[in-house]
Amino acid sequence: MKLQRDDQNLFSGHTQVISAVILAAGVGNRLGAAAANEPKILLEIGGKTLLERHFSALRAHGIVDVTMTIGYEGDEIRRAVDKLGLGGRIRFVENARYREGSIVSLWAQHHHLQSGAATLVMDGDVLYDHRMIGRLLAAPAENVLLIDRNIEPGDEPVKICFRDDVIVDFRKKPEHAHDWHGESVGFFRFSPTMSRALAERCAWYVDQGHTNLEYEEAIRDLILEYPRQFGAEDISDLPWVEIDFESDVSRARQDVLPQLEA
Repeated sequence: MKLQRDDQNLFSGHTQVISAVILAAGVGNRLGAAAANEPKILLEIGGKTLLERHFSALRAHGIVDVTMTIGYEGDEIRRAVDKLGLGGRIRFVENARYREGSIVSLWAQHHHLQSGAATLVMDGDVLYDHRMIGRLLAAPAENVLLIDRNIEPGDEPVKICFRDDVIVDFRKKPEHAHDWHGESVGFFRFSPTMSRALAERCAWYVDQGHTNLEYEEAIRDLILEYPRQFGAEDISDLPWVEIDFESDVSRARQDVLPQLEA
């Protein structure tokens, strides 16, 4: 498929219609007792759930069109949304196959990704400074990834790899030679055309039975095919943490939260 550049969707002045997709279907097995058998997005940090913090950050930047992929304990998430007074304003997409890879959760949003709107795709299990949303919207690139140069060592972080200021790989274990890399936050902005391409790519993987993959693999395919249509926005100066392990919960409460409250 040949993509055309969505020049009309470059984000100068925040004049475009933007929707947000939040992925929150997973079980969170690696959190152990810290999850208390609840979805990770309902984890409470500083008296507020990650869910509430997501909606507050999006509303602060004028984004009210929000769709969530839910699966594990999805009814709990629905009740939490109602408790926030957002019932009826947040759309839900059910992923009954939530124990498979996250590519299935993104594939479940294929109708939304093909709606013709520019789309933010966001992991639900992140505690972050709301200014990240602002930078994601204001970045000049047509399609944007957020990058933190202060990457932790090891295979767990998803790496955004550069050569001559062009993204050349996007994986936990990169395959292509590169000059430097940083960590992906798990927040993205896609133009309408790239959103449709992403939906098609996820559908291809699911149709082929590759449902154990993470959604980053579909994004990687598009980056490698259309490298000049992607850019990264640096948020290394802003506090955030992806919550996968019990140690991440401690870091969220002891390190990141005080910075957000300050």
